[in-house]
Amino acid sequence: MREFIVITGMSGAGRSLAADSLEDMGWYVIDNLPPGLTAQLVEHVSGSRLDRVALVIGVGRSHEEIHQAIEAIRSAEARLTVVFLEARSRVLVQRYESVRRRHPLDDGVGLEAAIEAEQAALVDVKADADVVVDTSDFNVHGLRARMTEYFGEGSPAEGMRTRILSFGYKHGVPLDVDVVFDCRFLPNPHWDAELRPHTGLDDPVRDFVLGQPVAQSFLDHLDTMLELLVPAYVAEGKSYLTVAFGCTGGRHRSVCIAEEAAARLRGRGVEPSVAHRDVSKLG
Repeated sequence: MREFIVITGMSGAGRSLAADSLEDMGWYVIDNLPPGLTAQLVEHVSGSRLDRVALVIGVGRSHEEIHQAIEAIRSAEARLTVVFLEARSRVLVQRYESVRRRHPLDDGVGLEAAIEAEQAALVDVKADADVVVDTSDFNVHGLRARMTEYFGEGSPAEGMRTRILSFGYKHGVPLDVDVVFDCRFLPNPHWDAELRPHTGLDDPVRDFVLGQPVAQSFLDHLDTMLELLVPAYVAEGKSYLTVAFGCTGGRHRSVCIAEEAAARLRGRGVEPSVAHRDVSKLG
């Protein structure tokens, strides 16, 4: 089946960098496509040999046409993934100031106001996206790695790609996740001087966390919930699912639970990717 990716989202969030990554992976990329031309493009592609096409749709003043562009692709009996890129407002301001470019919606209202206006205009587009990626803390390599994780060699052509993430609440809740579980109810290894230098990837911390009766009870209930959720998401046509586990610092409890949740998913025939966002952060 022919595959389409639509990359959209906030100006300055990395649409062009994401496009470059896809092009390096063998996708045929069309950047800065006016949304109104999507239907003609889809018709042209349908008569060609192109089987993996990525469209980068800049918002500008035509954000109201993005939904029409997406529907034009969906009507073509092709597999479609909509990727929405965003970043924190402060980060977007810094990026624009560093390159001294004008925001496409800034007609004298100021950069921050233009960013806020774009965020408001894209609320519905973000809500309908299959994948939302917050690029605030990414460099070029980080965004490339995320795109490769989703769309590179070995990514599934069918079914749902599942991602397990651990994080620390003190470093901020990740925005690009679907389901979040708070692990701060578990006893904290941080307060044990012998365990503190280790992480949830090390056996001493793992034995401590998973040895708690409440941890096993939580995992059993989580197992039942995932048994319900994963097939239900697949049935609804969801292509990407990110489940996040958080604790205070993101080094101990959430890491252990994320690893165990991934292992239990593998036992059900689901092969998730696993990332520990804050495991190396000491502050």
